[in-house]
Amino acid sequence: MVKLMSEQAATAAEPAPREGAGFAMSDRGWFIGAGMSLTWIIPSLFTVWRQPTMLDIVPTLLMFVFGGAFIVTVPVMRRLPPGAARVGPAAVLFGLSLTLIPWLGADVRWLWTFVGVALAVSRMSRAILWIALLVLACLTFAVGVWDDTDVGTSALNAAVILSVSVMMATLTSNISTLARLRAAQNQVADLAAERERSRVARDVHDILGHSLTVITVKAELAGRLLDAGSPAARDEIAQIEQLARGALADVRTTVHGYRGVSISGELAAARAALESAGVSADLPGTTEQVPADRRELAGWVVREAVTNVIRHSGAGVCRVRLDGRSIEVADDGRGPSSAASTGSGLTGLRERVETAGARLLIGRSDLGGFNVKVTW
Repeated sequence: MVKLMSEQAATAAEPAPREGAGFAMSDRGWFIGAGMSLTWIIPSLFTVWRQPTMLDIVPTLLMFVFGGAFIVTVPVMRRLPPGAARVGPAAVLFGLSLTLIPWLGADVRWLWTFVGVALAVSRMSRAILWIALLVLACLTFAVGVWDDTDVGTSALNAAVILSVSVMMATLTSNISTLARLRAAQNQVADLAAERERSRVARDVHDILGHSLTVITVKAELAGRLLDAGSPAARDEIAQIEQLARGALADVRTTVHGYRGVSISGELAAARAALESAGVSADLPGTTEQVPADRRELAGWVVREAVTNVIRHSGAGVCRVRLDGRSIEVADDGRGPSSAASTGSGLTGLRERVETAGARLLIGRSDLGGFNVKVTW
């Protein structure tokens, strides 16, 4: 019976179904377990049938009503609001057991194990549950003594009801806690997935935004060179093809989470992009002063800031400064604007910077244009 009750507790601890959904699929486990545990009513049935009125239809029907009430205890309890109202199904079960007193007499107390289980799985407050179980156990003991059953047997009967009920209450509580933990784990997994999607979206934006900007600039330059009949147009077209292939490879590796960015590589790419856009590049000749754990972040700063210079600034000069504590990208273009300061590129860069524990500062540069500075 303990095993059957344990299975019932697992079902009783499951979340309640939606209102109006009828008996939920999760109730089936309880129906099976509760139905099997009703085999413990058979001794009481034999007691009824041993009476002079063999197979009396009334007590037999009452016994089946009692069993049916026990089976629907959990589904009904789930549809009641939390609180004392959940005592209701167990109280109804107890009342049904009293109707069998004319046939069972004091032996009706053996049915109160089912009442204790109904109380245990009701998920009412701990204080109310303990009071109800102790009252039931004391009543069982008192009825046994009143029926001239020896004190030891009466105490054992009460102890069985109390222990089975407490075990069921503990199992129900533990399984409810486990269900909440699983729900929390699912939520954490969803948040992790959302964070990963945001990371991929941010990286793809940064990669394609930079690469497509350079490709656009070089395509315009190649078009002008073709119009002028310059042989340099072929070189520019070849570089466009190389950039497009590189962007495609970057997207693929970013989606798989393997892509890395280096400050030296980004400075070299920035020089080529700025020169193609007709912007004078004032870049550092070395990156040794940047700490190893900040080189990737510095590379992302150069990529996003230089892309914005080419796209939005209308600048003639772009300057990059590095030291052991910061990186700064400045230009002499139009300067800060609300659109430039809140664009998705800078928003993604801010998220990346803050994730790395650094600080992003945006404002007007001493050259008169836009200034992006990250300190760590």
